[in-house]
Amino acid sequence: MTNSAGSPKDITRRQMLRRIGLTALVAGPAGSMLSACATGGGGSDATPTAASSAAATSAANPFGVKADAALEVVIFKGGLGDSYATDVHEPLYKKEFPGATVKHVATQQIAQTLQPRFASGDVPDFIANSGSDLMDNGALQTEGQLLDLTALFEAPSIDDPSKKIKDTLIPGTVESGLIAGKPYILNYVSSGYGLWYNAKLFQEKGWAAPKTFDEFKTLCETIKKAGLTPYAYAGKNASYYQYWMILITAAKVEGNQVLLDIDNLADGAWTKDSVKQSAAAWAEIGKFMDKSYEGLIHTEVQTRQNQDKIAFYPSGSWLENEQKSNTPATFEYAVTPTPSLTSADKMPFEAIRSAAGEPYIIPAKAKNTAGALEYARIMLSKEGAKGFTEKSGSLTVVSGAAEGLSLSPGLKSVNDALTAAGANIVTYSSFENWYKELETELRKQTNSLMFGRISADEFCANMQKKADSVKADSSITKQNRTV
Repeated sequence: MTNSAGSPKDITRRQMLRRIGLTALVAGPAGSMLSACATGGGGSDATPTAASSAAATSAANPFGVKADAALEVVIFKGGLGDSYATDVHEPLYKKEFPGATVKHVATQQIAQTLQPRFASGDVPDFIANSGSDLMDNGALQTEGQLLDLTALFEAPSIDDPSKKIKDTLIPGTVESGLIAGKPYILNYVSSGYGLWYNAKLFQEKGWAAPKTFDEFKTLCETIKKAGLTPYAYAGKNASYYQYWMILITAAKVEGNQVLLDIDNLADGAWTKDSVKQSAAAWAEIGKFMDKSYEGLIHTEVQTRQNQDKIAFYPSGSWLENEQKSNTPATFEYAVTPTPSLTSADKMPFEAIRSAAGEPYIIPAKAKNTAGALEYARIMLSKEGAKGFTEKSGSLTVVSGAAEGLSLSPGLKSVNDALTAAGANIVTYSSFENWYKELETELRKQTNSLMFGRISADEFCANMQKKADSVKADSSITKQNRTV
């Protein structure tokens, strides 16, 4: 679980708006936008207001949704697309409330699109806060902008009203969305993370996915001689794909405690031997990359992999669906866990990161928070989750929702990898939601490491310096997790 480990005492309004990303909006004459954005400050325990919950509550309508209240849904249109919302979740909501108008907004620029609206107080009701331009959830929560989702997880399941929603989800789902000890984030997608490759190409070439970093480097030499780029990721907007791999390897070396220490801003967490060893190993793989890829975005690199110009690509299980329009019949997605670093690794080669991800939030000051909660409850039904998997090519956190579905090669590969991993699961990271400044610095340092500008020791030292800075900043609410 997570717990608040202190709260900002001397935080200014401008400091918090800076964390959310609104300084450009408040820098004008007399700071006019500052007074226009009336927020409560501090963590919010907000629940649906009377205005947004005009109807009486019942077993079928536990949040008291007003039947004709409009609902606005903003979806990050990335690897998952947005047809799951337009073709599944929104129609299910309309079926339940036919008199309601559902406004759908799709964008790849979440923060750019929504920051002015948070500043003005005109917020949507439900948001998929994801992508490289996501908003800082930790700052939003501290500023009182996020709705506490306890009522959602305690609500009866649509499929079995005798069960609470929280009891129908895979373990760790609720915990992964805690801020200050309360669930402010719904992490909806169950993703497996690893190295992706073309199974057909590897079979044709007689290549086998490596189980150790020594095998990885040897295979990269072979792939390079065959005229392919052995390994690549997109440095312009997706360096986080790569830092996931660095953190996974560190966890395999030491165990998941290193990731908890990083989340908890523990002294010296980034300079641990496990992190240094992982960074050094990945820096060696970086030598096989094309340096021009630092200036490319993820879809450009992924399309080159579909053209068999790249052998390995780090990502999560949404990749296959994201690339489906560019994937030729000669390409069959498969995933392999990150290689083992040493024979003394605490976790075996089969260990893989599997986590509830893809964060969805409800603004505390939305006009229809009750409707947003019901929309989320529909998402967490088996019908909503099954439809999501069919449209997005990704699994959800709803237990058993994928039963009976015909899985694509890539998704089957993820499922097989998770089966092989068993209990050897690399845990999620929470700093990405808690400390946006730290996450942004990690993107920068990851590129510097992988494209050869700094050493592993410098990478670790630079990240530790930033973590120490965040820890010392009294304007940032500190979090803590124990599992």
